[in-house]
Order: sequence, then structure tokens, then C-alpha cells
Amino acid sequence: MSSSERFGKAIKLGAVSALSLVALVVPAAGAGSAVAAPSGDCFTPTHAADRSKDGHADTVSPAEAARIEADMQSKLAGKRTALSAQAAAVSIPVYFHVITSGSAGNLPSTTISKQISVLNSAYASSGFSFSLVSTDYTNNSTWYNGITDGTSAERNMKNALRKGGANALNIYTAKLGDDLLGWATFPSNYKSQPKLDGVVILDESLPGRSATNYNEGDTATHEVGHWMGLYHTFQGGCSGSGDYVSDTPAEATATSGCPASKDTCSSAGVDPVHNFMDYSYDSCMYEFTAGQTSRMKSAWSAYRA
Repeated sequence: MSSSERFGKAIKLGAVSALSLVALVVPAAGAGSAVAAPSGDCFTPTHAADRSKDGHADTVSPAEAARIEADMQSKLAGKRTALSAQAAAVSIPVYFHVITSGSAGNLPSTTISKQISVLNSAYASSGFSFSLVSTDYTNNSTWYNGITDGTSAERNMKNALRKGGANALNIYTAKLGDDLLGWATFPSNYKSQPKLDGVVILDESLPGRSATNYNEGDTATHEVGHWMGLYHTFQGGCSGSGDYVSDTPAEATATSGCPASKDTCSSAGVDPVHNFMDYSYDSCMYEFTAGQTSRMKSAWSAYRA
């Protein structure tokens, strides 16, 4: 994946789609299969079955993943403080950008506070926490209605609104196009395109909103995982290096819903359907592994510290 790529969670309302580097899709009523992600952002569809509807793949090519891994390890090797940085607790400043079209999309401050609480709960064991610095509201129908990754609308929005440096999490909410739940950029992309860095999520995916099965705030949890350097748990399928995390069992396909049992690879361990980096319903997701925490800390030391 190139430095301009992003990952996301694509889901149509009613069905789940594929993830691409920084974008999320809200699932539709139907189901869909997982596909490979482009060399840029990660997208998340609303339903796993439909996550590829936006034309973006939900996994990174093995060659691109290997390139990113080599780059991260090279940067870590050049930082004497990498290990100490991994051990320290990190508070991440959050800038929340609410895009509206008249009254549409006008999220109350209480909903945004709940979203920050969801992030802090999900990442509690990782050593990372999130602190809301500011919230701004922008009435712009072009940015709000059907915005998608890689468009001039996205670029203009981020160029106008993004705040902070490499360590700052910028979250944008809007009514996304292509049935996306959201998308996010990888930390390795920051240096070449700092203004595009951040996470875009469907406004109705925040806690208590209307995205059925995806309205507990974990679209943001998933997309922030990409922003922190994590791949999907089904990255690479049953072979190769997968998601570069040893304690997430290999998974051939993205998960839709919350199956009682799913085991798509012959290697040890059942599919990690409860992991935040799969495509399960929000109610089904509740964990990051120790290996994922270690990877997030390594990526932070290499690109955001």
C-alpha cells in the first residue's frame, strides 16, 4: 500500500461491506465477502458481506504490508527511545469536526462525550487514552452529503479543519457515501500527507444514533485502530504474515454479525470475531490482544511520538 493509502470499515445499513485502509462503510441488510484493500486508506462497510461495495479492498497486499512493516521496523531501530516510549502511557488529543447540512448531522456534545468514553474504554488496557480538546461545527452540504475517501471534498474539508501534529487524532463526522461506516489513514502516511491524517466516520454510528448494529461507537474504535497501525484481523487470510500480530488467530473472511462459532482457517484458534479489528456488530466487539497493543505502541513510537 502506498503512503497515500488508508484503511476503513465499510458497512451498509443492513449489510456489512469490506474495509479499506482508512474508510468505514455502514453495512446494508445483506451479506458480502471480503476483498483486498487498495494501497491507501482502509474502508469499513456497513455489513461484512458488502464491505467491498465501494470498490476498495479490505486487506492490504502482502507486498505492501511487508513494505510498511520494514519501514516501521527501520524507524524503530533508529529511535533509541522506542522501548521507553512503548512503556509509557500516552494521552492523545482529539479534535472533533462535526460536518452538517442545516440541522442534519448536528450531533449534541453529549453524544461526542459518549464517543470519547467508548474509545477510552476500548483502549483502556493499551496504555492509550483520549482527551477531547475541541469540537467544531461546519455547515457545508457538499462535505456532509455522501463524502467519500480520496475526493476533493474530503481533501478540502481536511485542509480547512485539521488541527494538531502527528500525535493529534482528528475525527470527522458526516453522512458518508458508498455505504461506508468510515475510513482512516495509517500512521505511516502522516509524513507525506499530514493534512489528510485522521478518521472519518458516519455520524449515525456514534453511541445511541440510528445505524442499526453499528451505533455503539465502535466504528470509531475500529478506525482509530487503523490510525494506530493495526490491520484487519482477516488481513492476509489463512497464509503469510496476516495482520503481523501473533496472538490474533488467522481468519479467511471478515465476520458479519456475531456468530457463536466461526473457524475459517486450519491453524490454531477460532476466528477472532470479538476483536475490534474484525467486521462484527458493535455489540460483538470487545477486545484488542496484547500483540495488537504492542503493535500500536511500536507504530506510535515510529510515526507519532
